[in-house]
Amino acid sequence: MEKKAPRGTRKRDVPLTKDGIYAMALQLIEADGVEALSMRKLATALDANPMSLYHHVPNKDAVLRGLAERVGSQFRAGAREDLPWQDRLRQLALDFRKLSHSHPKLMAYSFARADYVQPEDPFWQGLINILSAAQLPASEIPRVAASLCAVFTGLLVSELTGALQRWTTLPPAPAGPDGEDAPSPAKDVIDAMFNCALDATIVGLESHIARTRKEP
Repeated sequence: MEKKAPRGTRKRDVPLTKDGIYAMALQLIEADGVEALSMRKLATALDANPMSLYHHVPNKDAVLRGLAERVGSQFRAGAREDLPWQDRLRQLALDFRKLSHSHPKLMAYSFARADYVQPEDPFWQGLINILSAAQLPASEIPRVAASLCAVFTGLLVSELTGALQRWTTLPPAPAGPDGEDAPSPAKDVIDAMFNCALDATIVGLESHIARTRKEP
């Protein structure tokens, strides 16, 4: 009987591709987290020699950057341009949240990177278009867009990491019948909290736009 070569050293039936590497990396990240990913673990999952990965990606950080870019490029805002800017902004945030929930571990990691949002990103472009439609002065748009990115990504990070869910159980949240910690809130409660934060953000932006129109 022919003895098989050790796993990871056999010649693959299908050649490695960057798309295949990214797809497997995403599976591993969503299963075990970003910290658990390594080039060796990725090679093993692909049944490839670890050195062969470096022909496509130089290191783990490059894999994560490329993967974040690919997932981010999937973002598509569903709101129509004929809707009021408030409705468009709400839908933009909800669509972004939906994408984040599709890849929670990768997105939680990505949001912590200062270079995550790029000028050509669909999310950023959508945000700029909405602020323009709201007739915000052009000089104000970059600063307000940056603030909204901070609000949305911060809110999503707190949700994806479970911090938002835990905060709702802190005192004065009622304890259980035997004094145990309050149970984590149901999904509809978190949905309502997210929408409440959106309401506050939109009202604040409306107020800011009104002030800028009054200024000489």
